[in-house]
Amino acid sequence: MSAKISPLAPTAFPELPDIGGVTFSTGEAGIKYSGRADVLLANFRPGTKVAGVFTKSKCPSAPVDWCKSILKRGTARGLLVNSGNANAFTGKKGADAVALSARIAAKALGCLDEEVLLASTGVIGEPLPADKFSSVIDDLVAADKPATWLEAARAIMTTDTYPKIATANVDLDGQKITINGIAKGAGMIAPDMATMLSFIFTDADISSHVMQTLLSERVEGSFNAITVDSDTSTSDTVLLFSTGSAAEKGIAPINEMDDPRIDVVRSALGDVMSDLAHQIVKDGEGARKFVQIEVEDAESDVSAKRIALSIANSPLVKTAIAGEDANWGRVVMAVGKAGERADRDSLSIWFGDVRVAFQGERDPCYSEEATSAIMKAENITLRVNLGLGTGQATVWTCDLTKEYVEINGDYRS
Repeated sequence: MSAKISPLAPTAFPELPDIGGVTFSTGEAGIKYSGRADVLLANFRPGTKVAGVFTKSKCPSAPVDWCKSILKRGTARGLLVNSGNANAFTGKKGADAVALSARIAAKALGCLDEEVLLASTGVIGEPLPADKFSSVIDDLVAADKPATWLEAARAIMTTDTYPKIATANVDLDGQKITINGIAKGAGMIAPDMATMLSFIFTDADISSHVMQTLLSERVEGSFNAITVDSDTSTSDTVLLFSTGSAAEKGIAPINEMDDPRIDVVRSALGDVMSDLAHQIVKDGEGARKFVQIEVEDAESDVSAKRIALSIANSPLVKTAIAGEDANWGRVVMAVGKAGERADRDSLSIWFGDVRVAFQGERDPCYSEEATSAIMKAENITLRVNLGLGTGQATVWTCDLTKEYVEINGDYRS
């Protein structure tokens, strides 16, 4: 965990309301870090439902394999998360550590092993000493005072410089339901559903198959639309839990996608996920600039997103932004290498509200002074118009600074 807080960090954190049916506790197992919480346990009421989206990496972690194998049950009683060790690329030892972790948590919670979701984040290739959970798990379950949302978010941090939390409220059947989320991530971020974890909770009673559909939909415009360094983690996990406690207020369950209330839930879930995703980018290792990249009038939405990610992942574009240099030639390069249809003579580029390139050449009204002023801001919008169709996409990234190299050069030490 870096000691230097990102300049893009929020100046204040929102107050997250309690969600009936889930409590958190955190502890120090000493898996990698000393003197800080590195374990999070979420304790769910019986009947809690779960949905999940995971990394597309062909080298997934053992906890990802575990979660995918039990997700079809659709229910959860516990969530055990550790930081400092990813339990990835650990062979049979990794699978054994997962089984032991689930067994330890399930015994303490009084549930089946298959009702415990697991997630790990940290160094790849180091065996996870899962036996260390035994020394803290009973205290976590018996904790007199539940951990706060901020404490829960801090316990899962690695190189993050601040905890990431978000909330939204929705009116259903004349009553309020809540959606709260926490996340961690700062480096190895290029989701293909990044090292990124996010856990989202609601008191609404939503069936697991409806949650799975909503989560898969909303991840595309949030966690799958951010990048820090173009690297997709072995451990990416997003889990959505529904405790159903809102039923006690007379709110009817949502069991199908054609429920007329689904749109407001979809919108609020998307807001929470986008908020968390943006916070991850703003905590990008060494980041000093938050960059929104908009691609419009591409051949298709898919083409637009590929071009946007080509720009967002370009080290040359990102270092130019770090140096506050409006080098639009690097944007042209990134468009051209994306492998998508592009017409040089139809291409237009804006930095902020300043058009810098038009119809295949530098804009005739280009102003270096105006563009340089745009580049000095912490939040920058870069817009590209392909002039080919109606496809559009937006992705978010950050600049690439010397500090990124320093953080990752020292990561295992």
